[in-house]
Amino acid sequence: MRIQPNDFRNPLPGTVLLHAPAIAKRVRALGAEITSDYAGKQPLVVGVLKGASIFHSDLVRAIALDVACDFIAVESYGTATSTSGEIRLLKDLDRSLAGNDVLLVEDIVDTGLTLDFLLRHLGTRAPKSLKTAVLLDKKARRRIEVPIDYAGFDVPDAFIVGYGLDCAGRYRNLPDIRVVGARDA
Repeated sequence: MRIQPNDFRNPLPGTVLLHAPAIAKRVRALGAEITSDYAGKQPLVVGVLKGASIFHSDLVRAIALDVACDFIAVESYGTATSTSGEIRLLKDLDRSLAGNDVLLVEDIVDTGLTLDFLLRHLGTRAPKSLKTAVLLDKKARRRIEVPIDYAGFDVPDAFIVGYGLDCAGRYRNLPDIRVVGARDA
């Protein structure tokens, strides 16, 4: 089934997969784990725009360390509901990674293509360390294995919106994560 933005007649589409309180609790736990692992360091926390913006914001507030923030933007979906397989860099970082402990924050990993692209791209910039924090891990869609150091939730192979994830730019502001339909086969 192909999902089009105009298919949603209800302002709260789909069914709730993850309620806001469960998301908040898991983000706090990830923040505590990252705080422990990066004790004595000042990590550079890089958010992947636009989808990870809400997760990134909540996560950096849950990390009890002095962190620096930056953002990178890539595109692999456009307005479609499945990846094109081609990754385009839309906005690069403003800071140097050289010698920094970098934590890359992504909203969802499904095929692994985008995260692999980002890790290879950032890895060429001589970071002291490079780890990943991912809110949603959709293992059923994986085409390439990628390292995930901090994972929020495993999710089914369905199209998901809310808490930063969108459908053609809509529904990012939903507080819950919702399943709105099955993926194209």
